[in-house]
Amino acid sequence: MTAIPKLIVLAAFDENDEGELLPAFEPREMQTEERATYMAKILALKHKSVIAWSRPADPTRGEFGEATVLFQQGELPEME
Repeated sequence: MTAIPKLIVLAAFDENDEGELLPAFEPREMQTEERATYMAKILALKHKSVIAWSRPADPTRGEFGEATVLFQQGELPEME
């Protein structure tokens, strides 16, 4: 049985002077959910909001499943 590939992403946001949340860096693809959660908790000490999430994904086929939040702190900006 083949494991379903997962897309695992970590993102952090900071506020600008107008109170808008802006990306602190480009979203980072992580190798494991555990590593994404660990890094998100560390980044949460320095950034206004942080999210780590995963979802089943086969980018070569353009197939993506429902996202699962692994860790979240703070409000997040509208994301597509």
